Amino acid sequence: MSSDAATATSTTAVDSTQPERRSEAPAHGLGASLPPADARAKTEGTFPYAADLWAEGLLWAAVLRSPHAHARIVSIDTSAASGMPGVRAVVTHRDVPGDPAHGRSVADRPVFAADLVRHHGEAIAAVAADHPDTARLAAAAIAVEYEVLEPVTDPEQAFAAEPLHPDGNLIRHIPLSFGDPEATGEVIVEGLYRIGRQDPAPIGAEAGLAVPRPDGGVEIYTASTDPHTDRDRAAACFGLEQERVKVVVTGVPGATGDREDGSFQIPLGLLALRTGCPVKLAATREESFLGHAHRHPTLLRYRHHADAEGRLVKVEAQILLDAGAYADASSESLAAAVAFACGPYVVPHAFIEGWAVRTNNPPSGHVRGEGALQVCAAYEGQMDKLAAKLGMDPAELRLRNVLATGDLLPTGQTVTCPAPVAELLRSVRDFPLPTLPKDTPQDEWLLPGGPEGAGEPSAVRRGVGYAVGMVHMLGAEGADEVSTATVKVHDGVATVICAAVETGQGFTTLARQIVQEVLGVEEVHVASVDTDQPPAGAATHGRHTWVSGGAVERAAKMVRTQLLQPLAHKFGMSTELLQIADGKITSYDGVLSTTVMEAMDGKELWATAQCRPHPTEPLDETGQGDAFVGLAFCAIRAIVDVDIELGSIRVVEMAVAQDVGRILNPAQLATRIEAGVTQGVGAALTENLRTPRGLVRHPDLTHYALPTSLDAPDIRIVKLVEERDVVAPFGAKPVSAVPVVTSPAAIASAVRAATGRPVNRLPIRPQAAVAVPSA
Repeated sequence: MSSDAATATSTTAVDSTQPERRSEAPAHGLGASLPPADARAKTEGTFPYAADLWAEGLLWAAVLRSPHAHARIVSIDTSAASGMPGVRAVVTHRDVPGDPAHGRSVADRPVFAADLVRHHGEAIAAVAADHPDTARLAAAAIAVEYEVLEPVTDPEQAFAAEPLHPDGNLIRHIPLSFGDPEATGEVIVEGLYRIGRQDPAPIGAEAGLAVPRPDGGVEIYTASTDPHTDRDRAAACFGLEQERVKVVVTGVPGATGDREDGSFQIPLGLLALRTGCPVKLAATREESFLGHAHRHPTLLRYRHHADAEGRLVKVEAQILLDAGAYADASSESLAAAVAFACGPYVVPHAFIEGWAVRTNNPPSGHVRGEGALQVCAAYEGQMDKLAAKLGMDPAELRLRNVLATGDLLPTGQTVTCPAPVAELLRSVRDFPLPTLPKDTPQDEWLLPGGPEGAGEPSAVRRGVGYAVGMVHMLGAEGADEVSTATVKVHDGVATVICAAVETGQGFTTLARQIVQEVLGVEEVHVASVDTDQPPAGAATHGRHTWVSGGAVERAAKMVRTQLLQPLAHKFGMSTELLQIADGKITSYDGVLSTTVMEAMDGKELWATAQCRPHPTEPLDETGQGDAFVGLAFCAIRAIVDVDIELGSIRVVEMAVAQDVGRILNPAQLATRIEAGVTQGVGAALTENLRTPRGLVRHPDLTHYALPTSLDAPDIRIVKLVEERDVVAPFGAKPVSAVPVVTSPAAIASAVRAATGRPVNRLPIRPQAAVAVPSA
């Protein structure tokens, strides 16, 4: 990573290679680069993850998964497994006492397959034994007779195929209509784009511990990112009241999407209830790949109309999401894809049709930037085509069309939040270019393909590409976004109780900073999360920065009022005339000056508050509606070196400009942006979970190529625009998802510039980067 990145994040509007740092950055509170409280434990390897948990009398779980993508289950014989020494329980679909299925939006995914297997890796049965090897051997000993069926793996074939599920193959269809269908432009370009299947690939595979309770219930210790929803789903499948199921959140070893979904948690709880013993499951990497959801593979057809000056007139598009076997988050992903199909550009007329369909491929679900990443790659490909056809500079073409506050989305919603898209794009365009390879000695070149690349320097071409992306914040289409937090203060120590899960996005650090800022208490602890606390919702779409952070702020301000009221009454002034800073309380006129500790006088103060943003509404039958609470934007300029003979690609630099609303923690912000860009590099160049005939090929980290430190380019954060969103707590916007969305499109644009090839597929295959020799 670039050493300049952290420096650049400390400025808001400086376009130089050496931006100035903020003067007098606070040591704590909002705006400080407060380190995470758990950083040392994680660095030293003492931080407790679910895979580290232990309990007296522990049993081990293993899950039998289908080797087929589509099959009818003729019979299941568990006798051999049940009779093995050390095996304590074997459960199948017949042993699910409550609801047989679960799911995020609709309960369409069975706990265990009963009659049909709908995807490779679907759970068939689970085993509890006294040793992990015994559990795995017993699972392998379960005899399942299958009638293998022809899988439906092409989403275009799903429309005419026999129903793969009782709910049918079509999950959702959105026909968005905006403007005049007869409108046309002087210049028209078309394109067909394909986006591959990206896996979240968390650094730690799924694990959990289920412990039976004396009341006949169960406690599940796992890395859940939405514990209350997980509890409710599990309780329904267990046939128990919600109060008898408790989910305790352990350390989350990475999360860029779903963590610990029901396909891992529910079998674990069933085994604990059946045996009356604690049961632990620690998935292998292969089981992790087979068990959790992936990014939606997507097929996109586009037609862009523009006038002779390059201004967009109309966009027509068809978007087809491969949901895999079950619905999961496909409805929400499709809504984002359709709504953002034109990108952060002004388009007077838009006609977008989107579908999400079931196939026999592995399930697709929530992965950072779902829906938005796929369309960004496509609409930016179209903008490059328009620029080439018009003979215009690609950045200039984009600048002629960018959105601004007050413009309309194709959904008919007015953009009311800050939308400095033009400013962002100009910042990356005007940022100085890095040194060309020809200015360095040949033996020091970093050739595409690595330091020992086989290519020749003479075959290397440099390309510069641009992309602008957008994501929505919080849930959409009428989702009830609410979070509850409690703040307690006693003996100079504050405690925050909130069920917002720390997934690496920095919520616990933010919560500490908020309380430091509002109450002047330096020592702040954030309680661990479980379902005995009020719900805070899922850790997605920047929710916890906005909703949970807002709840913490409101609770802290209520405690502040309790603290200051006696002093204000004593001195005959309002609490608004008192301020707290550096642990001291002072009045506006200097008459009052005391410490927070003295004002507390041994008392315990506490308050509970909620934060609920303004409501949204579902898209109607024409794709219209105010579906989103707010939007975040990013512009990236990518510079790549391409070996046009071998098709190997090296990303040299990514210049990033982003609107962040307000910088709450400069160091943390830089880390989140760099991580997002790097994840986007993977989507652009290396990550593609291949599933021929629906079978996951090479479910391991040897063949699934995550980007490493050698693949990460210099990431130059050249501008962070602090234009506060007035409806957001602190005015801040989420920062992680939008660079993930934007960077693959920018890299593809740069490869087009280097090779002259269309580049219409992600990840970019070597053959797509080989220049066609001239005749």
